[in-house]
Amino acid sequence: MKIINSIKYKNSKLFYFFKNFLLYILPNILFRKQLRSELSKLSEYERDYIEKRINYYNKLSSDFHHDTNAVKIKDFKLRAKLKPHSYFFDTYEYMRYFPKNNCFAFIFGDVIDIPKTPSIVKSRPIYGDNQNSVLLNLDKVRHFMFVKDKKRFEEKKDKLIGRLAVYQSHRVKFWEMYFGHFMCDLGQVNKSASHPEWVVKHMTIGAHLDFKFILCLEGNDVATNLKWVMSSNSIAVMPKPSYETWFMEGTLVGDYHYIEIKKDYSDLEEKLNYYIKHTDEALKIIENAHAFVRQFWNKKREKLISLLVLQKYFHYLKTD
Repeated sequence: MKIINSIKYKNSKLFYFFKNFLLYILPNILFRKQLRSELSKLSEYERDYIEKRINYYNKLSSDFHHDTNAVKIKDFKLRAKLKPHSYFFDTYEYMRYFPKNNCFAFIFGDVIDIPKTPSIVKSRPIYGDNQNSVLLNLDKVRHFMFVKDKKRFEEKKDKLIGRLAVYQSHRVKFWEMYFGHFMCDLGQVNKSASHPEWVVKHMTIGAHLDFKFILCLEGNDVATNLKWVMSSNSIAVMPKPSYETWFMEGTLVGDYHYIEIKKDYSDLEEKLNYYIKHTDEALKIIENAHAFVRQFWNKKREKLISLLVLQKYFHYLKTD
């Protein structure tokens, strides 16, 4: 039962890698022949919505030349040193539809800086000129998971639950302020020599759902748990985000999609008490969060948007 509870709600990594290894061995020419057909599916959807998302992920508006770090699609192969493999598969899934001599630059991992030349990334800063950061939905087996929460908000505990790895300074500050607070149930899931009293065992997603409020603090880039929290009947609690991914965190509105607290966390107790007393407003936030999450559930539309983001990238790429 413990094993079942620990993997419940999570994407199956075994199935993900098995499926992608099988697709990897198929000849790319099969996919390149399908590109025109795939792009023609734009007529099936609301064009304004699709174009808005394309231009959000890919803000390029002028020609550019690739740098020495670029690779041709035909040379983009699965190698031991090209890790993590989930980033490779999520990039390769769409790149293989385009001409094999097309070049592109990419940066895998938690990217918090803007590349010098336009590059495919998972994450980017929300603020400033970030057009060189072209977003794809990378490492989605870990980040893009959602839950079906059968427990009503009103039935949940009037507390904030937080189970995170705590080593970044901003997370340490939150624990220093609120560990042991009567409105919080906080625990650190990584080892700690300086604060062993913070360390607890991992908690399942199902156990998180017993609480009305779930802490979604950014880590190296975005808060990994934000997607599934916003699909639940609990409410994400966090400051205004600084980084964004395919989930478009930069479009989220505080106290509309999530409960927004100050960057210094000083108003946490005030905000929690307010939404405990104003259940109708809390339920409205949950409703808005669910509506936001639903736009990512149409896999065919997500595939089309991904291909169009790359088509726009190659449109502005000049090879002469």
